[in-house]
Amino acid sequence: MNNMIKQLTQFSAAEEFLDYFGIPYDETVVNVNRLHILKRFYQYMRQEKNLGSLDEAAMTVQYRAFLLRAYEDFVHSNAAQEKVFKVFQDADAKSFGLDKLKSTLPVSSQEPPCT
Repeated sequence: MNNMIKQLTQFSAAEEFLDYFGIPYDETVVNVNRLHILKRFYQYMRQEKNLGSLDEAAMTVQYRAFLLRAYEDFVHSNAAQEKVFKVFQDADAKSFGLDKLKSTLPVSSQEPPCT
């Protein structure tokens, strides 16, 4: 395991990753999207087939590019639009309006009093 990978395994906060790679960031964006950014970073790494063949310097450059791209995804968008996590992926299929919800309630013979 190279030194960069060893260092990354010690991190738990998105800010640590961003600081390590020298990526300037808006704290507000990170506070709202920290898990989404890290998940997207991981997705970008998984998509790249040749990471294992890179030397440490080239791998560091590539990882930085992935993290910057992941961060920028959430600067210009939001979690609901990016759909990184399954809950957001399923939300479109399961969303329905108030009228649909009302139609699922049992019909009562007496209307509740209006206040």
